[in-house]
Amino acid sequence: MVQTIAGCKWSLTVFELLRQGVHRPGAMVRSVEGLSTKALNECLRRLLEFGLLDKAVFPEVPPRVEYAITPKGAQLIEIFDAMDRLEEDF
Repeated sequence: MVQTIAGCKWSLTVFELLRQGVHRPGAMVRSVEGLSTKALNECLRRLLEFGLLDKAVFPEVPPRVEYAITPKGAQLIEIFDAMDRLEEDF
């Protein structure tokens, strides 16, 4: 699981955007230069499969989709944050 998540170039970016309050895919693509809709959708799909994100689909026209970090995803973020702190010590 970690290899698959870490192998996605945009996983950490997606988590950071969600932490900053950017929950809609279109806003994510507009927020990050070089992030394509296709790459984002693949990354989101993987994160959903592992239970790290929740997807809310609102029955509106046009449809609105928002993503949120699950408790399991929050635990993984804590690990990434700890790794960042460790890297700062070197």
